[in-house]
Amino acid sequence: MLFPPTLLNRLRETRHLVVLTGAGVSQESGIPTFRDALTGLWARFDAEQLATPEAFLADPALVWGWYEWRRGQVLRCQPNAGHRTIAELARRVPRLTLITQNVDGLHERAGSPAVLALHGSLHRPHCADCGQAHPLPDAPSALPDGGACLPPPRCGACGGLVRPGVVWFGESLPVEVWQAAQSAAGACDLLLSVGTSSLVSPAAELPVMAADQGALVVQINPAVTALNAVAQINLRGTAARILPELLAQAWPDDDAMPAPPAQEAPCC
Repeated sequence: MLFPPTLLNRLRETRHLVVLTGAGVSQESGIPTFRDALTGLWARFDAEQLATPEAFLADPALVWGWYEWRRGQVLRCQPNAGHRTIAELARRVPRLTLITQNVDGLHERAGSPAVLALHGSLHRPHCADCGQAHPLPDAPSALPDGGACLPPPRCGACGGLVRPGVVWFGESLPVEVWQAAQSAAGACDLLLSVGTSSLVSPAAELPVMAADQGALVVQINPAVTALNAVAQINLRGTAARILPELLAQAWPDDDAMPAPPAQEAPCC
């Protein structure tokens, strides 16, 4: 597909690019979205039942086991072309701020530095009592394919239970991370919203903030979302297909990235 010259020119000339990513980016690496049906031991649970402070207090082994099972799934997946292109874009523009709603760490594994992870990380648990960070081995706990309950480790500082390092339902976003995301959205001249449903607040507010400050807001998504009415340009397709081609057209004389797929979804 041919991208609008307005977009290509703005991408080449941007002073501050913000990329906001959601579950759709990681889904292309084989990671189920949070709304997908659970399997194995977890099939009798709704994900929202397990992702709360109350669930952890009621049954720490159940919740820790679920998150270790999820971490094992993530570690078996690899960053896709969407993740890699975003990391490459950071080397092409003066400033890129990457804000993600994902907790899988695939952006970091693709080479993106200083990712603003709004919802935390599966790989950075901490003590539920004192907040002390708790290191995890690179390999997840040995669990059956269908999952199992697993008692959480104890904090080395205070002996409290270690909890997953994600933001649960009913919890606030990390203050410093959210403030940095707001600041970036208000100061950028181009914002790419990639693979997010634009339904989860307050992350869904960031493209609106950018548009209100005069930034060009571009949405990349296979489906129509609430952001269609805000974005000046809506590109229908997945991150792994759209982003490499966008990079190739913005910098056509550079072969640093692999050639994009021959076919592409239409622009809408």
